[in-house]
Amino acid sequence: MSRSVTNIVVAGLGGQGVLKASDIAAEAAFRSGRDVKKSELHGMSQRGGSVTSDVRYGAEVLSPMVPAGEADFLVVLDADQVEINLPLLRPGGMLIDPARLEGVRLASRKSLNVALLGVLSVSLDLPETAWREAIATHLPERLHAANFAAFEAGRAAAGGHGGSR
Repeated sequence: MSRSVTNIVVAGLGGQGVLKASDIAAEAAFRSGRDVKKSELHGMSQRGGSVTSDVRYGAEVLSPMVPAGEADFLVVLDADQVEINLPLLRPGGMLIDPARLEGVRLASRKSLNVALLGVLSVSLDLPETAWREAIATHLPERLHAANFAAFEAGRAAAGGHGGSR
């Protein structure tokens, strides 16, 4: 990426793994030697309400909040949340939503967040190994196989079969 700071917003509903997805993305950037800042807005997350989490990384990041209209990537876990969060995306930014995985069969619907991170990973300059290590760090071992498979399914759906980017 040519931009000095990469801005990612993860959005969805409480219980969908928004915060877990942003933790994994932040960890992958950190493991890649980047300065990382993260923030969260929970709303009514305990009751299935809107949740967003910002991840910013680069050589030096001064603020954890992605300014409105400056997200390079908007990862939305629930189709109903796309229109609400679209104003966060910069012109020319990339929307990553469940429609990107059309036709992809996941072993568990609960791994949708990690599958969408797989889609995201293809567009970022972070090594695949950093993503895998971050997934392993933030999820219990019994969930690793299903989530690694979901991550690979997302990468394949985005056209990033294997290798690091």
